[in-house]
Amino acid sequence: MGRLDGRVALVTGAARGIGEATARLFAAEGSKVACADVNFDGVHALASELGGMALGGSVSDPEVAGEWVKAIVERFGALDILINNAGITRDAMSHKMTMEQWDEVLDVNLKGSFVCAQAAMAVMRERGSGAIVNTASVGAFGNIGQANYSASKAGIMGLTATLALEGARFGIRVNAVAPGFVETPMTAAIPEPIREQQIARIPLKRTAKPEDIARLHLFLASDDSAYITGQTIVIDGGLTLGA
Repeated sequence: MGRLDGRVALVTGAARGIGEATARLFAAEGSKVACADVNFDGVHALASELGGMALGGSVSDPEVAGEWVKAIVERFGALDILINNAGITRDAMSHKMTMEQWDEVLDVNLKGSFVCAQAAMAVMRERGSGAIVNTASVGAFGNIGQANYSASKAGIMGLTATLALEGARFGIRVNAVAPGFVETPMTAAIPEPIREQQIARIPLKRTAKPEDIARLHLFLASDDSAYITGQTIVIDGGLTLGA
């Protein structure tokens, strides 16, 4: 038996990287998976392979999020798990950052997490149960050239705590993961010298694989974490220990 047998999950940003790894792991653990992404072709191929459903559109649009949840419930009869994984970067030093760069990152990362959680919780409240996992980052503690990204990820930590407090009486658990350096298409463009410098700072001396984060998603979505809510769990190989 799988740890998610009989459950229905929505994974945003599922076309690649951590989202794809999470969707694959959840399907292997028995969940019906709805894969959402602005890259509809990418999630369509993945959903077809996993026997799930593909959803296209932007997480920052409340109407889109509402339509996603409605479609999931119509097809699978429920929504038990939301993995708010979609995120972007638009890096620039603060004195050069444009309002467009600021707004785009906050819209997708922070507003998008709230919008999807809001839509999912409406269904979860009626069922009296649910698990939501948001995506923060060690970047929330500050990172040069990422004022927009850091602000969005710090905001997700506060959002997670508040939604956990509001959702608890309805049986809804809300947690967040805060990854460090993960090998994804988003980090693939980092120049090799900088990559080597960053890896040297990690006590475990390696970057995370998407599957490392997916396994934490599974733990937080499953009954194994039934008494955990409102937490942000750092998964960074020890990077933030300052060793």
